[in-house]
Parts: sequence; C-alpha cells; structure tokens
Amino acid sequence: MIIARAPYLDAGLAGILLSNAFSFTETAQWIIKVFSGVELLMSSVERIKEYIEVPLEFSKSNDSATSPVDWPQTGEIEFKNLSLRYSPHSSKALDNVSFKVRTGTKVGIVGRTGAGKSSIIAAIYRLSDWESGTIIIDNKDIKCVSLECLRNSISCIPQNPTLFDGTIRSNLDPYNQYSDKQVFDALAKVGLIERNEVLCLVTNQQQSSSFSPNKFNDLNSVVRSGGSNLSQGQRQLLCLARSMLGSRKIMLIDEATASIDYISDAKIQKTIRETMENTTILTIAHRLRSVIDYNKILVMDMGRVKEYDHPYNLISDKNTIFHHLCEQSGDFEKLFDLAKASFDREKQTTY
Repeated sequence: MIIARAPYLDAGLAGILLSNAFSFTETAQWIIKVFSGVELLMSSVERIKEYIEVPLEFSKSNDSATSPVDWPQTGEIEFKNLSLRYSPHSSKALDNVSFKVRTGTKVGIVGRTGAGKSSIIAAIYRLSDWESGTIIIDNKDIKCVSLECLRNSISCIPQNPTLFDGTIRSNLDPYNQYSDKQVFDALAKVGLIERNEVLCLVTNQQQSSSFSPNKFNDLNSVVRSGGSNLSQGQRQLLCLARSMLGSRKIMLIDEATASIDYISDAKIQKTIRETMENTTILTIAHRLRSVIDYNKILVMDMGRVKEYDHPYNLISDKNTIFHHLCEQSGDFEKLFDLAKASFDREKQTTY
C-alpha cells in the first residue's frame, strides 16, 4: 500500500504507517491469545450453568412423602410394569419390567451390556423418574417414601468402591452411630480381622494394634483418598463392612467383584451367604460363578425380563438364555454342579 501511494507520501508518513502495521500485527496476536484463554476458562462457567439448570430432586424440606419408622422390616420387593427412560428421546432402559423378590431371597441379575441391569438399581434408588409402573417394598410404594428414608434404608455396594481421606472408622461410620464393637464385628464378618481378636481389640485397642501388621486392627489407621493405600480387594471388603453396619433388610450389589481377584470374590460371596441369611440381596453379576448358587436368577435383555427362575432350572433348559451364557463362560460343568448342589440344599431345607 505504501509503495502504491509512494508519489503521495513522504518518508516520515511512510515510516509511521509501517510502525503501526507492525504493532497492529502484535496486538492482533495478543487479542487472539487472550480470547482463546477466556473461551477456555468459560467452559467452567458453562458447566456450572448447566448444573444449576438441572432439575433438582425433592429436598428434605419440600419432600411431601413420608418417612416410615423401621422400614423396611421384611425386605420384600415387587416391580410392577416398570418402564424407565434416562431422557425423553432415548429408548427405554427398562421396558415393562415385572418380577417379585420374596423376603431373604438372593437374586442374581445377569445379561449382556445394555440389558438394563444397573437401571434396576437406579430405579430402586429413584435416581431417575419412571415413565410408568411402580416399585413396592414391604407393601408400600416407594414413591410414597421420602428420598432420605429410602436411600438410608437400602444398602448398596457399587462397582467402584468409594472411600474418603480419613481413618478406617470415619469411612465405616462417618456419623459415629455405632460402637467400636459393632465396627470391629463388621470388619470380622468380611474377614479383614480375625473374629477371636474382636474382644481384645475393643477392650485395649491401642496396645493390641500398635504392634500388629494388620492396619484394620486400629480404627484410627489412615485411609487415603479413594483408598489408594489399600488393595482393590481390601477396598471392596471395607465397603461391604460399611454396608453391613446398618443391618438393613435390602442390599444392592452392582458388579462389586468385577475388578478383583477370585479369592477376594469368593470371600465376599461367602460373607454374604453366611451373615446375610435374612437380607434380600440383588446382585448384578459379572461372574456367573458368583451368583450360580443364589435362590433366583433374573435374566435381562434389551430392558426386559426374559427369564426368572432358580439357576438350576434355567441351566438345565438348553433353550434358555442363561444356559447359553453358562456355555459361553467356558465353565459350564462347574456351574451346573454348583447350581444343582444349591438346588438340592434348598429343596432339603424346604422339606
């Protein structure tokens, strides 16, 4: 431009134009850099705005539902034609699901990915609104129970164990509702401490634990955020002990043994069978061996109940989905023997 206007410009004006052109380039680069930084930082504001606009659950102050005392007392669960969507335009996660779980029954929920297994737990905890149907626990529609009461009355062991930065006691009993003996009893039930050590630990905890290599002998032992100083099996057993402290009648287990070894898995399942005979348990199974000796197997597919019966009856029928799942596991004979042994024991108990 300066060259084109050279006949009309003197040297001083041309120099001023060149100086301004160079400074404009630097200013433009700086503006673009600042704008990019602001746009990046505004993503946090966008997230906050999005969460502010998310519809809130009923809080304690405006929840019109009741909070029954000592509920549930038996732990009987019944799904009646329940349908659930996670968003208005998505397909049904649960489609007209109906089944009944009697008191103290152990139910294994199996199915392929996306079959609707975890949605059953989400429905019981009322994490999403249902499209239709009802869930009845102890002859009471759970929508007539306050959220605080509902979620405090049902234990849940998630797939990923949740532990907080603190001590063993603060993770097991954050509200100081239980005595040391009750906490130690829960640890003993899951095998983290020896049963014969409970009385000694309660009466003289500091001296008994100061020289012990087992950190669970001391309730003040440090637990780092997420349980990073514990093994995966110890984290899961600690979460199981926390769930057992409340002595609740219903326990939900969401693939809690999916990421731990077979030995820890067997320890957890043994604890569940021996110490929770009167507890209604719904277990989302990652390993069929974990639930093959349960009272019932619920087979889900595309959000619908396909099969619901004793595992021995299902595995004996070559036309069932559960039979094919057991064959694909590569351990069919072992699963069949375990299911038959469980069926025989249940039959003897009945008669």
